Parts: sequence; C-alpha cells; structure tokens
Amino acid sequence: MDRKFWLLRGLRFVLFAALFVTAALFVTQYLWNWLVPELFNGPAISLGQTLGLLVLSRILFGGFRGGRPGGWAQRRKAWQQRMAGRMEHLSPDEREKFRQQMQTRCGMGWMRRPETAATAETTARQPA
Repeated sequence: MDRKFWLLRGLRFVLFAALFVTAALFVTQYLWNWLVPELFNGPAISLGQTLGLLVLSRILFGGFRGGRPGGWAQRRKAWQQRMAGRMEHLSPDEREKFRQQMQTRCGMGWMRRPETAATAETTARQPA
C-alpha cells in the first residue's frame, strides 16, 4: 500500500506540473501574440517557439541553481551568523572601532547607534 501511495502521489505531481507548464505556455503565447505584433510589428509565435522563449528567458534571467541550494534569505542568514561569530571575538573597543570604520567607508546611516542621553549631554557641553 505504501508503494501504491507514493506512485499515485508522483503521478499527481507530474500531472499538475504538466498542467502548470501548459497553462504558462498558453498564457505567454497569448500575451506575446496580442502585444508584440501590434506594438513592435513583430511576428506571432507558435507553441514550440513559446516554450523556447520561456527556456531562453530562464537561462538568461533565472540562472541555474544546481550548485547553490537555498535562496538569498538562507545565504543572508549564513552571512549574518558568520559576522556575529567574528564580532563576538572582538573586545567592545574593537567593535566600536570597527563600526566607526564601516560607517566612514560605507556612510550607512543604519549602522549608527542611537545616542544615549548621557553621550548627548557630554557632546553638547563640550565647547566647539
């Protein structure tokens, strides 16, 4: 029974994938044949040409993700963890020095720490 369940589940996946690809092909072909000939005096395309167009756009704009699993959010999280690991080995003075260097190099306002009331008072009292 377990084998039959997985077989049916696999067949259902293949069926829905084929339906999705077919719907995407027809929608793309319809939009191309509706817009391009009228706007740009371009040719109307067939279903096979539409498939080629979608594959070409995937190659040019989508890339191949075989070598790097996961999306940008996972890579961003991994980078944040690496930076946190590096920063925990620094002393508080070294951390502040690093933040100041990054602020001068990048000029990012989001890296600035909010001033506390004590530091704001001491900077206000110092003569210019």
